[in-house]
Amino acid sequence: MRRFSVATESNHENIMNGENNHYRYERKFVITGAAKSEIETQIKLHPAMFSEIFCERQVNNIYFDTSLMQYYFATVNGLRHRMKCRIRWYGQLFGQIEKPVLELKIKDGFVGRKEAYPLAPFSLDEHFHLDIIKAVFELSKLPGRLATELLTLQPTLVNCYRRKYFQSADRTYRVTLDTNLRYYRISPYKNTFLQKSVDEHTIVVELKYNHDKDRYADSISGLFPFRMTRSSKYVNGIQRLFLGRTV
Repeated sequence: MRRFSVATESNHENIMNGENNHYRYERKFVITGAAKSEIETQIKLHPAMFSEIFCERQVNNIYFDTSLMQYYFATVNGLRHRMKCRIRWYGQLFGQIEKPVLELKIKDGFVGRKEAYPLAPFSLDEHFHLDIIKAVFELSKLPGRLATELLTLQPTLVNCYRRKYFQSADRTYRVTLDTNLRYYRISPYKNTFLQKSVDEHTIVVELKYNHDKDRYADSISGLFPFRMTRSSKYVNGIQRLFLGRTV
């Protein structure tokens, strides 16, 4: 297990020693002023013949960062090698979380991969604080170095959104459609979750595919009537809640 730090050459080398087929591309399209039904129709009319897979569900995340917000600034500054650390689950945002998963989202330029580790159940409510999540990490049988280094991080943001899933007819490309984005401020010690920002006007579409399929991705993305852009829900949430920005 590599050291849990961002944007270092040694970290990059260790990451790239992993299996390359775990790496994939994500192309993002941020759309405002359009109806969800309209965007969904445009996805289904794409020549790649995208059809819906899975059921629409709510995605919930707690993001973690260092005391200096290194993960946030690595993304803002566009560093080639960067990482996000989050706990993800599906369904209700607050209350007992039965199947949380720790995700490390590791980026190397335009490609990225995830490491996922199941966690012990816990509750997200007004009693949530840093010691609770540290106990969860300790109970979850994580790899030793990872478990130790997670204890140096702190929760920085909660977000959730509704997600729909689509797949091309050849099962090579996937598209996700995210709506009803909500962001909540979270503290390591005391939480009411009353400080929040709701974004009902932005729709985020993501095209996802394995790195070996990039050859044809331009023709796929070019047929969407959307403009491709850089976007990070983590960055957007931090800027909305702490900097007062809405874009």
